Amino acid sequence: MASSPSEPTSDDSPMISVVIPCLNEVQSVGKCVQKALAGIERSGLTGEVVVSDNDSEDGSADAARAAGARVVHEPRRGYGSAYLRGFEAARGKYFVMGDADETYDFEDIPRFIEPLHEKGFDMVMGTRLKGEILPGAMPWSHRWIGNPILSGMLKLLFRTKISDSHCGMRSFTRDAYERMGLRTTGMEFASEIVVNALRNQLKIDEIPITYYPREGESKLQGFRDAWRHVRFMLLFSPSYLFQLPGFLLSLFGLLSIGLLAAGPRELLGRTWDFHVLLFGCLSLILGYNLVIFDILAKRFSVAAGFVKPNEYLSGLVRFFTLEKGLVLGVLVLIAGLGLELKIVYDWAQGGFGQLMAVRGVALGMTAMVLGAQTVFASFLFSLTLIQRR
Repeated sequence: MASSPSEPTSDDSPMISVVIPCLNEVQSVGKCVQKALAGIERSGLTGEVVVSDNDSEDGSADAARAAGARVVHEPRRGYGSAYLRGFEAARGKYFVMGDADETYDFEDIPRFIEPLHEKGFDMVMGTRLKGEILPGAMPWSHRWIGNPILSGMLKLLFRTKISDSHCGMRSFTRDAYERMGLRTTGMEFASEIVVNALRNQLKIDEIPITYYPREGESKLQGFRDAWRHVRFMLLFSPSYLFQLPGFLLSLFGLLSIGLLAAGPRELLGRTWDFHVLLFGCLSLILGYNLVIFDILAKRFSVAAGFVKPNEYLSGLVRFFTLEKGLVLGVLVLIAGLGLELKIVYDWAQGGFGQLMAVRGVALGMTAMVLGAQTVFASFLFSLTLIQRR
């Protein structure tokens, strides 16, 4: 039985494991296996080719086996699922990954292994953008729209200098694979590798490669696969998804309330009244919600083992208790309720005439909502702090 990635390789294990996912690639998978074996031989190290067959129906597994690969089967469909099964079966010290459609040249394997074996890098990324993209290899929409946007988002959200974050040919050490703790099953697996490599501060090299036209029918579904990458990056970067918009909305709300709570004001040659105040109250409520979401998302990520706690979250955990959250929430709720009751009392004292206390009603309701949110969020945050055995 092949050892799993968590097990140390034995003395007779191959140094290199080339892992190739395969779904109905009978026309090309055998050629890829042969090139991978040739690339391993050129590296001067021992190696194996593991083809992870994703339940192909066209004889791809037989073609891969005939070309010299060891074939493992993964019935759960998905780019990430196939790779995870292949890495689980791999026995080498170094992993090389690439597609089975001949878009990548597996005879380049020595260039992907040398930085790991000789220079101490943890991962090597191929870059098509700094290499050569042959005519017909990549649709113009992917080259000039999709890939730049996705790579740009990754650079912005995770502060990386990687130029082609979605290149499918990469290599990394077994230790790096274990540290990354990969788990996604779809196309977002490519983004997860880069994100988790950065979070674990892996030493990454990047080398230019040639990208070739593919053999057979493409499995990519442009918009859906792009959305999976975007969704993954946003979910793994709650500070940009929740925290930054939350702070900006809260700041706008506090400024609006601070300026207009006592009455209308003249500013920039115009009179600003309760209409803007209402928008400010809504902005504060929404912003506060997003800040709470950010805290809960980060706490969940830490508890699930996705990330390590940062100083902001660690300080909050040390300071926070359920009782403190409940006291704060109840006090704010009572303050808002008190303001509403005073408005009702004054209205009754005036004989239940026309009620024009829009400003006070808005402020009181805002305080009540914020107080109630604090109470319930405190219970939910406390649940995330329960230690599991």
